[in-house]
Order: sequence, then C-alpha cells, then structure tokens
Amino acid sequence: MPRYFLQLSYKGTRYFGWQRQPNAISVQEVLEKTLSTILREDIAVVGAGRTDTGVHASCYVLHFDVSHEIQEPEKLVYHLNRFLPDDIAIQGIKKVSNDFHARFSAASRTYKYYISTVKDPFANETSYQFTVPIDMEKMNEAAKILFDYVDFTSFAKLHTDVKTNNCKIFQAEWETENNQLVFTIQADRFLRNMVRAIVGTLLEVGKGKITVDDFRKIIEMKNRGAAGTSAPPQGLFLVDIGYNA
Repeated sequence: MPRYFLQLSYKGTRYFGWQRQPNAISVQEVLEKTLSTILREDIAVVGAGRTDTGVHASCYVLHFDVSHEIQEPEKLVYHLNRFLPDDIAIQGIKKVSNDFHARFSAASRTYKYYISTVKDPFANETSYQFTVPIDMEKMNEAAKILFDYVDFTSFAKLHTDVKTNNCKIFQAEWETENNQLVFTIQADRFLRNMVRAIVGTLLEVGKGKITVDDFRKIIEMKNRGAAGTSAPPQGLFLVDIGYNA
C-alpha cells in the first residue's frame, strides 16, 4: 500500500490533544474522519507524536497508508482544507517509502513556549499571560544546565509507559520578541509534559523562588515532585520536526 506524509498545522485550543480518545475530540480523530470521507476508505493516521490538551502545532507531520496511488496530491490538499475546520490546515503531501515513519524516523523535535509580558486580548489562547517581572538572564543560565544531563525524570509526567526518560537536548534558550518571552527547546525526543514542566521550573528561577543551583539539583533528584508546576498549555507550540534525508 502506498504511504504518504502529510504536513499540517493546528490550533489546539478546542482539542483534547493530538491522540484519538474515546470521549473527547482530538486532532487525530478529525483528520482520520476527513481523510476517510474524501478517499472513500478507512484511513488511520500515525502522527509524529502526542501533543497535550490545548497545545498547538505550527508544524506537524503524520503518515497514512492508502490502497491506491493518489493521482493529484495537490487536489487532495485543496479538498482537505475545504472540509477541515478553520483551526486545522494542511500545508503539503508527499509520497514516501513504506519504511518511513512519522514518529520513529524523526531525528529531532523543536518546541517554542510563548509568554506575553503584557496583557494581550489577542494572544490569550496562544501564549501564557505572565506580567510578573522575571530575570531572563538567570533563566538562560539555568537552561544551559539542561545540556549536562540526559535523564529528565524530574520533568516527566508520572505513570507513563515509556521505557526510558533519557533525552538529548540540542537547544534551550530564552529570547525576547516584542512583548513576549520565547523559550525554544530542541531534542531528539521529549517526555510527556516535559517542556511545560521545564518552563514552569525555569519561571521559578526567573521569579527568584529557586536558584540556578537549585535547578541543577532538581534534575539530579529525578523526582517530578521536586520540579515546578507545569506552565499552562496554551503557550506551547510544536514548531519543527527534523528527519534525516
């Protein structure tokens, strides 16, 4: 069966995450129903990974198998965008080999977390409105510590079925963009809730509640209870997924 990669973006505000769930609307469910309707067969999609309730993706990738060659892929993109709700958009489609996998072939993922430092009625669904003064320099100093470790149990959601809490972080830094603070983090893989837990703990550093040395100790404790509260979901975006050629 031919396999296709689909690149898309979505605003996660009204969805209970990417993954299909029995009693709640998900991005995966909407896409499977729409693809099945247009292609006139049952289509199951495999995404690059989970995103939690309320989290967004400006770049997301999935793959699906279909019983026949898609003769005019650009037309499928057009029809998908006509049928899909306004908060999901398809950017492109391409045929791939059958051993190429949206999740397992990914070499890296990049997230951005947006914090609005002023009250902004137009950004309340796509950023964390946080107007308390914070020390970005200290937060960047703490973020560099992430490169020294691979076990991020302290930032992992409890009671998940993953075999390892090890991740290799390639980038972690705070920058300012207009009235926003933006945290960019890239790694080979992420644990559930990991980025929001890291952001929430770095904010504790920025507020002066904990020190940079405390941040290091929290990682070494390998205890989720030692870290800060997870930052709210609406500020988090999956922005890139890297694949080896």
